[in-house]
Amino acid sequence: MERRKFLTGAAIAGAGVAAAPFAAPALAQERREMTVVSTWPRDFPGLGISAQRLCARITEVSEGRITVNYFAAGERVGAFDSFDEVASGNAQAYIGADYYWKGKHPGFAYFTSVPLGMTTVEWNAWIKFKGGQDLWDEMSGEFGLKALPCGATGTQMGGWFNKEVNSAEDFKGLKFRMPGLGGDVIAKLGASVVSLPGGQIYENLVSGAIDATEWVGPYNDYFLKFYEAAKYYYYPGMHEPGGGLAFGMNKSWWTSLTKWEQDLITVCCMEEHAAQYEEAQALNGEYLQKMITENGVVLKEFSDDVYDAFAEAAAAVFEETRAHSALATKIDDSFQMNLREIGGYQKIAEVAFSNQRNRVLGI
Repeated sequence: MERRKFLTGAAIAGAGVAAAPFAAPALAQERREMTVVSTWPRDFPGLGISAQRLCARITEVSEGRITVNYFAAGERVGAFDSFDEVASGNAQAYIGADYYWKGKHPGFAYFTSVPLGMTTVEWNAWIKFKGGQDLWDEMSGEFGLKALPCGATGTQMGGWFNKEVNSAEDFKGLKFRMPGLGGDVIAKLGASVVSLPGGQIYENLVSGAIDATEWVGPYNDYFLKFYEAAKYYYYPGMHEPGGGLAFGMNKSWWTSLTKWEQDLITVCCMEEHAAQYEEAQALNGEYLQKMITENGVVLKEFSDDVYDAFAEAAAAVFEETRAHSALATKIDDSFQMNLREIGGYQKIAEVAFSNQRNRVLGI
């Protein structure tokens, strides 16, 4: 059932005609008001604009039969209160990154991104065709929720630093903003990890309350002006190689919907999931060059030694995650097996081609 919905949604979204198959049934539909809260500030470039676009799209495609009232972070509840607002039934859905909720259960992290994990393309394959959605449903269902993918940023940057990072030792004592299991990895290297919503990062970086931060990538980061507070911009981010964002709905509300309504919301989420990822790919290169040429940002790559330290710490974090519960182990088993299977093919297909293409074209 879920697989069929995803296949239908993906095909429709890809064709750019999401509205066509969703003409309202002949019988009059009950009109619904849907309250959506978000972890992003209003008009936030990239993530926030994507959330607003999705909510407007649901209203548009349903021809007002599902009217979405969108509240950005802080307008109804704080960013990190979104989960409880929806689980309690006070709102019908949240848009955010599920790894924010790892304190409720570490399994949530896998449904955003985990250290040294899947790229967005690999994660999509796992979610849609290799049982990931079923595990997400099981995970979310324990908290009275139903989640769908609704956005993706691709492989993220490693973060903004005021000093060079030449070895794992350089993380010791850093006050570093990083959520999810990636934050647990950095903590094992000796950093003091801070979790902040996006709208609060700049002020904390400028004031010195934090020494370093990750956010997303050049397109998103440019508008937050991190380059005013930190000079070194590192890549690639081990903490968030890909994955997706969540449209997390109150499960009781979701099950009260008609199939037409569920399918419509699913297709709109899948359309925006693709759009946000593609928008990031289209704009990241442009904004990276702007920051380098106009703002003096110094682009640096993490060394192999630093990545080896990341890997050692990540292995310990995954063992701790697995020890949490049978469900956490079940999720990690599926994720790690499919990472190696799907990633193994990517290695001889897209990755091998990209490496050779870039070599011969001098990219």
